[in-house]
Amino acid sequence: MPLLLFPISPPCAWARAADEYRELEREMLDRRLAPALPYVKSLFLGWFEPLRDAIARDQEVQRRKRVKHVYAKYLLLLPADKVAVIVMHKMMGLLMSSKDGVASVRVVQAAHCIGEAVEREFKVQTFFQKTRKKSAGENDLALEKEQAKCRKRVKSLVRRRKLTEAQKIVQQEIELEEWGTESQVKLLYSHQLTKHQRVLQIFDQHLNTRLKKKHWVIECDPLVHEGFESTARHVEIPYLPMLVTPKKWKGYDTGGYLFLPSYIMRTHGVKDQKEAIKSVPRKQLRKVFEALDTLGSTKWRVNRRVHNAVETIWSRGGGIAGLVDKENIPLPERPETEDPDEIQKWKWSLKKAKKANRELHAERCDTELKLSVARKMREEDGFYYPHNLDFRGRAYPMHAHLSHLGSDLCRGVLEYAEGRPLGKSGLRWLKIHLANKYGGGIEKLSHEDKVAFVENQLPDIFDSATNPVDGNCWWMNAEDPFQCLAACMDLSDALKSSSPQCAVSHLPIHQDGSCNGLQHYAALGRDYMGAAAVNLVPGDKPADIYSEIAARVLDVVREDSMEDPATNPTASLARVLVDQVDRKLVKQTVMTSVYGVTYIGARQQITKRLQEKGLITDDKLLYEVSCYATRVTLDALGQMFQSARGIMAWLGDCAKMIASENHPVKWTSPVGLPVVQPYKKYKNYMIALQRQKAAFPPNFVHSLDSSHMMMTAIACKKAGLHFAGVHDSFWVHACDVDKMNQILREQFVELYSMPILENLLKEFQTSFPTLEFPPCPSQGDFDVREVLASTYFFN
Repeated sequence: MPLLLFPISPPCAWARAADEYRELEREMLDRRLAPALPYVKSLFLGWFEPLRDAIARDQEVQRRKRVKHVYAKYLLLLPADKVAVIVMHKMMGLLMSSKDGVASVRVVQAAHCIGEAVEREFKVQTFFQKTRKKSAGENDLALEKEQAKCRKRVKSLVRRRKLTEAQKIVQQEIELEEWGTESQVKLLYSHQLTKHQRVLQIFDQHLNTRLKKKHWVIECDPLVHEGFESTARHVEIPYLPMLVTPKKWKGYDTGGYLFLPSYIMRTHGVKDQKEAIKSVPRKQLRKVFEALDTLGSTKWRVNRRVHNAVETIWSRGGGIAGLVDKENIPLPERPETEDPDEIQKWKWSLKKAKKANRELHAERCDTELKLSVARKMREEDGFYYPHNLDFRGRAYPMHAHLSHLGSDLCRGVLEYAEGRPLGKSGLRWLKIHLANKYGGGIEKLSHEDKVAFVENQLPDIFDSATNPVDGNCWWMNAEDPFQCLAACMDLSDALKSSSPQCAVSHLPIHQDGSCNGLQHYAALGRDYMGAAAVNLVPGDKPADIYSEIAARVLDVVREDSMEDPATNPTASLARVLVDQVDRKLVKQTVMTSVYGVTYIGARQQITKRLQEKGLITDDKLLYEVSCYATRVTLDALGQMFQSARGIMAWLGDCAKMIASENHPVKWTSPVGLPVVQPYKKYKNYMIALQRQKAAFPPNFVHSLDSSHMMMTAIACKKAGLHFAGVHDSFWVHACDVDKMNQILREQFVELYSMPILENLLKEFQTSFPTLEFPPCPSQGDFDVREVLASTYFFN
């Protein structure tokens, strides 16, 4: 472990794990029996010796060869036992993290992740070798003592707020050559890069490799899969959040973690993106660097009271407060009849139940991994999340499991490490925040009505804070239960204190955009009708675009239901649908329409909502009603946001022209970030025209919302605010919400004072002078400065 980068005792997590398996092997030999171990650790113990020995044999072969294989120089960098531990833990982590309910991972992805982990571990090891004393005959115990001494000194400096001195000790950095994706992958493959992975062959009895949709994947044996969820906590998570502030970003691979490999953009091996970032002057990326540094400098801690409630519920089997149930859905029994229709229905039911159980299993593994990190971090005074970007410029914490970007569980157990007194305005915003997290329609009320709602619920709020698990559990009815519980505890502490306005709050208060993608389209097109629908125009209460679209859909469905089914085939479908149209039915489709959701995607979304209602049991009828509801919803959206549709079409036309020249679509975001769409047919390196066209409108808007977030982050930092951002959700302390609201509106006006579409067109014309691009879409008469007075623009 590199000192205070990660709270794992030296020499490091992997070395410690290797020592543990060697000790367990000795115990087995001494007692002539297997020790009682958690399931996954028993698997690891069975794999460790043969895997280590296989790697050692391969290393020895490569050492003797005069002409070595291309992967040899990487394979020889670490001891065989450490490589074995990395392979086992990374493989299990990947299989546990698979989101589709099937424990599988692509071979190339597994090879890349394991190779990356080996690269990181080599750099950790090199760091410690440089910092150890050079005295002759120094043994491992002396090295460990030296590392412990160094760690103790850094901890002391951090406690005394001398972070610069602490970083100087840790930043005895070694400039090591970046391996790159190709080298990371080669470590696990033979030199022919065939389907057979070298070190993975040892897992044959528990894992298998097969071709799936043109990709070789590693799949887990069902019996092994079953044992994951109860023992996920035993998988090593060696790269946790940082205990000192991340290194400031200064280039593509300079910033973030103090010396582990860190890259400002997640390029996933796409060379065009990497080269674009490296080719622009550092000055052009100043705002990007500054924004990421701002996000990384926000200090977090585990909210122990919320974490205690989570652990109690989880230990009792979950299944409430949004936690996944630890029990599977019972499988339907085969009917006694031999009726083919009944047998077919049973087969479909069985298939659905098995799929649901696979998804539940994946959720349980994911929950265990999140809680594992929370358990490791809960005793720390504070920690930091270094951030980097996706290719569109959206910022993400570099830690994978527990962060504020995650689920309600993650957000509920995290809070600011540094508290601030609420003040009068902060107390009001805390109540509004609690109402928003309770949801259930309350979030659509005016601020005054939200405050009134909370004040009417104070007995339940106090009970929730005092006795969260065995009390009345009012908070469990919330849409975001654990965030609601955190707000209940914070508000209860304040109101029960002698001076509520002086109470210190650690809770981040959220201000969220109102269907933010459509907000950006309305500003781009100066579309007054669209602007009013998504709260760019001042109003007494928040406009709710989802309810507005639902109302339009309901009007059409009601009209159709009055028709004669003999002359209008949709009449019978409308009659089935008419009592099921509500805000929730259309919300996801409205949200994703701006990001290019297809008809098929929208139909799947609406089908899922109708399935949740459970009123249509016939699959054929469900499909037909879903198709009908999708057509009506998309028509309503098109009528309400004609300007947005026009801009999307223009962007798509431009992308098609560029892709037709076998070039990816490239542009520069308003904060200076070069963006390159990654879609290619890598077999022949041809541009994927349709993907370039379909993806450009949503990717372009994402580059705009990320620019707004970065501009807001920088301005908040200058104003002395502790800022955190999740795409279109901006967070600060309760006492600072009013100031942030002013800043984010000013930054939005500044963003759209730029001629964004005109600049984009000029950039295209400069890059492709022989192409005749269509002119920019015409604009309406909306004055974007109205946002400054719009209470519910972000709320």
